[in-house]
Amino acid sequence: MKTKHHKASHLFEENIFLQQIIFVAVILLCLFSIISPPIALLLGVLIVNVFGNPFVAFNHKAVTFLLQFSVVGLGFGMNASSAISAGKEGFLLTIFSIFSTLVFGTLLGKWLNTEKKTSHLISCGTAICGGSAIAAISPVIKSNENQTSIALGVVFILNSIALFAFPYIGHLLDLSQKDFGLWCAVAIHDTSSVVGAANKYGAEALQIATTVKLARALWIIPISILTAVIFKNKNSKIKIPYFIGLFVLAMLFNTYLPAIAIIAPKIVGIAKIGLTITLFLIGATLNSCTLKSVGVKPLLQGVFLWVFIAGLGLVSILYLN
Repeated sequence: MKTKHHKASHLFEENIFLQQIIFVAVILLCLFSIISPPIALLLGVLIVNVFGNPFVAFNHKAVTFLLQFSVVGLGFGMNASSAISAGKEGFLLTIFSIFSTLVFGTLLGKWLNTEKKTSHLISCGTAICGGSAIAAISPVIKSNENQTSIALGVVFILNSIALFAFPYIGHLLDLSQKDFGLWCAVAIHDTSSVVGAANKYGAEALQIATTVKLARALWIIPISILTAVIFKNKNSKIKIPYFIGLFVLAMLFNTYLPAIAIIAPKIVGIAKIGLTITLFLIGATLNSCTLKSVGVKPLLQGVFLWVFIAGLGLVSILYLN
C-alpha cells in the first residue's frame, strides 16, 4: 500500500512539474514576442484542456494585474488630443449601446428564463467591459460563485471568438482604422480582447479602441449604483477602476513630456508583451469544466446580446457616424 501511495504521489508531482514547465515555456515565448496574442489565447485553451493549469490559484490575480499594467503601458503610446477626439466621437454611441444592451439583455433573460442574477451579470458584461464589469457588479447583487462563474464563462468564450472574428470581418468589410477601433470598443466584451483585436488591425485602431473602451469602463460606477437600487442592496460596495486614471496620466506624460516620449516605445513594447501573456492566461481558464458549466440558456443569451450590440454598433458607425 505504501509503495502504491508513493508511486501515485510521485506521478502527481511529475505531472505538476510538466505543467509548470509547459506554462513557463509559453510565457517565455510571449516574452520574446515569438507568438502573437491570438495564438497565445489558443495555446492557453489547448494547454489547459490537455495538461491542466498548475497555477489556478494565481491565475485570476495575475490576469487582473497584467491587464491593468498593460493598459497603463499602452497609454505611453497615445496622444492626449487624439484620444479626447476619439472619446468625444464614441460618447453618444457608448451611452446608447450600453443602455439598449441592458434593456435587451433583461428582456432576453426573461424570454429564455435565465436565472435573474446570472442574466444581469451577462448583460452588464456585454454592455460595459466583460469580466471587469461582472467582477464589479457581482458583489453589488450578492451573486453566488456559480452565477458569477457562468457569466464569466459566457464572456470569456465570446471574447476568444471575437479576437479572431473581428479583424477578419473588419478586413472583409474594408473598415477604416477609425471605424474598426470604435466597433471593437463597443462590441467586444473584455478590454484584453479589444486591445488584442485592435492591435492586430493597426496603430490608429488600437489608440481609438483603447481610449473608447476605457471611457466605457467608467460606466461601471453609475451602472453599479443603478444595480444596487434595482436589486435593493443599499449597503453594496462599488468597485472603482482606478487604473484608468493611471492610463490617462501615462497618455498625458507621453504627449507633454519630451523626455518620456523617448522611452515610450519601449514601455509600449513591454505592455504588448504583458497583453499577450494576459490572453494566454485567460485562455488557460477555459477548460472543459468551465465550458460545461455555462449551460445553454446563458450562452444563448450571451450570443444574442453579442450579435445585437455588434450589429447595432456596426450600423451606427457606418451609417449614423
